Amino acid sequence: MTTVRGTRSTSSGALTTPDGTHIAHRDHRPATEPPELSECVATFLLLHGLAGHQGEWDGVAARLAADGHRVVTYDARGHGASTRVPRTTTRAAHVQDAVTLIEELALAPVTLVGQSLGGHTAMLLAASHPHLVESLVLVEAGPGGPAPDLPAQIATWLDSWPTPFTSLEEAKAFLGHEAWTKTLEKREDGWRPAFDRTTIVATVAELATTAYWPEWTRITCPTLLVQGEHGTMRPDEPATMLTRRPTTSHTRIPDAGHDVHLDQPHRLHEAIRTFLA
Repeated sequence: MTTVRGTRSTSSGALTTPDGTHIAHRDHRPATEPPELSECVATFLLLHGLAGHQGEWDGVAARLAADGHRVVTYDARGHGASTRVPRTTTRAAHVQDAVTLIEELALAPVTLVGQSLGGHTAMLLAASHPHLVESLVLVEAGPGGPAPDLPAQIATWLDSWPTPFTSLEEAKAFLGHEAWTKTLEKREDGWRPAFDRTTIVATVAELATTAYWPEWTRITCPTLLVQGEHGTMRPDEPATMLTRRPTTSHTRIPDAGHDVHLDQPHRLHEAIRTFLA
């Protein structure tokens, strides 16, 4: 399906990864490429975080497409309109999903922009498939780990949702952003999450036991680390990242929490534009 919005067109589709997982994606293209930007047009792949969905990137994707760039978003396995209960939720499987998208949609060399868990996936992809990646933008994401309590923390967070929500307005008030209400589906008793709880918790299992600093130091492409002023990265993680890869660019977005792309999409867009320039 293709829709046209102003100066861009958006087409929706799905593909199947080697392990049989269906991945829903959207391809945002400028309807006409601005002549003054023809020499600096980039291709982007945007990766959302845990329990999220590709629609979280709509604000940033629209701005990037308006700049003349091609922008692809997708629902990670176990999320959104992609396979809800995939065969596996490993970090390697998530990386392979992104690689499949890049190869089948001919996106390389691509600029990866990933938030939280999506940023971690983007980081691992840049480390393992450098020939596919032009540059890397990590939003509230890094090598992290190990974090033994993480699966329990995620389970407690999900269990704290007062579902079923009686309305989307109630859900927005609790979850904090309208974009998060799009993870819900209407049932007879109200609005409930569209994802499988067990799958979401299992998705962070490897982060509980593993740190990924060797992968971080193997990355060779230009990299931007974006933090929210009120974000949730470990206090020492950004400084250690910059020490181990001193060429990394770094910016902190005011008035933003962990969801920088939702709290301050315009400021994130400007940070990406500055980085690319």
